[in-house]
Amino acid sequence: MDEVLNSALFSVDYNEMVIVKDIDFYSLCEHHLLPFFGRCHVAYIPNGRVLGLSKIPRIVEIFSRRLQVQERLTNQIAATILEKIEPLGVGVVMEATHLCMSMRGIQKQNSAAVTSAMLGSFRSDPRTRSEFLSLIKGRQ
Repeated sequence: MDEVLNSALFSVDYNEMVIVKDIDFYSLCEHHLLPFFGRCHVAYIPNGRVLGLSKIPRIVEIFSRRLQVQERLTNQIAATILEKIEPLGVGVVMEATHLCMSMRGIQKQNSAAVTSAMLGSFRSDPRTRSEFLSLIKGRQ
């Protein structure tokens, strides 16, 4: 991961929320070996350093291309951003369709799984979490 991110870390005097939303992702369920796919929304509050915007979808891509479960995938994305740039907080929300739910077993065609990881100020401050969640809902 370091080789992907090191050239895209920048020192800045900016401490407002940065959001990259509607990142398409595709992964493979490690339990059923069937695809799951959807959208990922990532936000963080810088603490002196920012990450090049294109690196956020790249992080999502790197972790989603492994055999995965959505819960772990969500946590890996958040933990990596927290570790690499040490922001004040990180929020990740993933919404996915799982073919294991629509093709086999329960066979529910229109269901979606939503997972989130809220770290730092996104966990401790309800206003920060609420701002993030409201911004990813809107199509601005």
